[in-house]
Amino acid sequence: MIDRKALRSNAAAMEEALKKRNATTVAEDSAWAKALTLDAEQRRLKSISEAQQAERNRVSKLIGKKKGAGEDASEELKRMGEVGKESKALAAQTKDAEDAFHSALLEIPNIPHPSVPYGKDESDNIEIRCWGKPRQDEVPDHWDIGEQLGILDFDTGAKIAGSRFSILKGTGARLERALMQFMLDSHVDKHGYEEVWVPAIANRKTMTGTGQLPKFEDDLYRLEGEDLFLIPTAEVPVTNMYQDSILEAEQLPIKHCAYTPCFRREAGSAGRDTRGMIRQHQFDKVELVQLVHPDHALTALDELLSHAIAILEALELPYRLVNLCGGDLGFSAEKTFDLEVWLPSQNTYREISSCSSCGQFQGRRAGIRFRDEKGKPQAVSTLNGSGLAIGRTLVAILENYWNSDGNVSIPKVLQPYMGQLTQMKA
Repeated sequence: MIDRKALRSNAAAMEEALKKRNATTVAEDSAWAKALTLDAEQRRLKSISEAQQAERNRVSKLIGKKKGAGEDASEELKRMGEVGKESKALAAQTKDAEDAFHSALLEIPNIPHPSVPYGKDESDNIEIRCWGKPRQDEVPDHWDIGEQLGILDFDTGAKIAGSRFSILKGTGARLERALMQFMLDSHVDKHGYEEVWVPAIANRKTMTGTGQLPKFEDDLYRLEGEDLFLIPTAEVPVTNMYQDSILEAEQLPIKHCAYTPCFRREAGSAGRDTRGMIRQHQFDKVELVQLVHPDHALTALDELLSHAIAILEALELPYRLVNLCGGDLGFSAEKTFDLEVWLPSQNTYREISSCSSCGQFQGRRAGIRFRDEKGKPQAVSTLNGSGLAIGRTLVAILENYWNSDGNVSIPKVLQPYMGQLTQMKA
């Protein structure tokens, strides 16, 4: 969440920065306006509480003075009882105001970093560079390639689970597994991450810690009868491994990578990429997560981004690097770079990894802190990125490595994971 002290001391500048997102106004029903109103209410209640404490002290001294002099202190004792009742009512009122203020803060997205460009949506994102030579000849869609190879089965997936589920078979299933193993090995052996294996189910507190709740509950799969959710990304459990913890500065940076299945209802994306593997309700991903000192967040973002890039270049898949504008920025991110892989069947680049710095936003929400050089606890900065989305990587391989005879070549770096197989044959 945003820094409540900064909200109080620098609200105008924060509101102006949030305008980059095209998401926050001063409308009376906005979370931002509610937070400002509730902050003012808390200050008012604090002032009353301080006045009550002063009155309590005054009356207490007067009672002691009168009793010491043998005088009647019944009026003062009566007043002390009244102040006690007022204090009890004020405490309840203060708690309600604090709870409402906290709830409003949870609805406010992260403040974009000053370097984030203005823009309303993905059409305003800024291309930084391209790598590789995009294939320009006629290539079938990945679902046609997969079905011709006998490795992709959408009909059975739909029969078992519904639309936007699929089954991989034979060399297709082996390619998915090879990609997972190759990505994990690269990040552990070359990039210095510690691999972790985490639950694919998370509770409400955990989902709130990384920003999925309360805002995006409609996009999540919730377990009926329980306040538990299927994770949309490994970022959720991996980051929250450290929730409500105070780390020592020497422990930073912490770098983890994890493979998990991921689940998204995507309630707001009906009609988009309904065919094929680009936008499924269940998909596999290798995620990179870092916890760092706040002063090092953007340097760490460049590092994490380079690790995702290394996978694409090792697979020799053409891609472009994009700097996201404010209007396309994720809820918890302060700055994001997208990697988009070339899909020749669509003659365009499609997202395969988002690498984000969240600043101290998630650290505050999840209670992840470290002791600074003065020994004072403060929120860590967190980063995350796909390293990579495995299903989309498989799609990119099917299309970019497709041959005119219907076979698909296997990238050289994956062949050791595929029993030295060089082609998937129709």
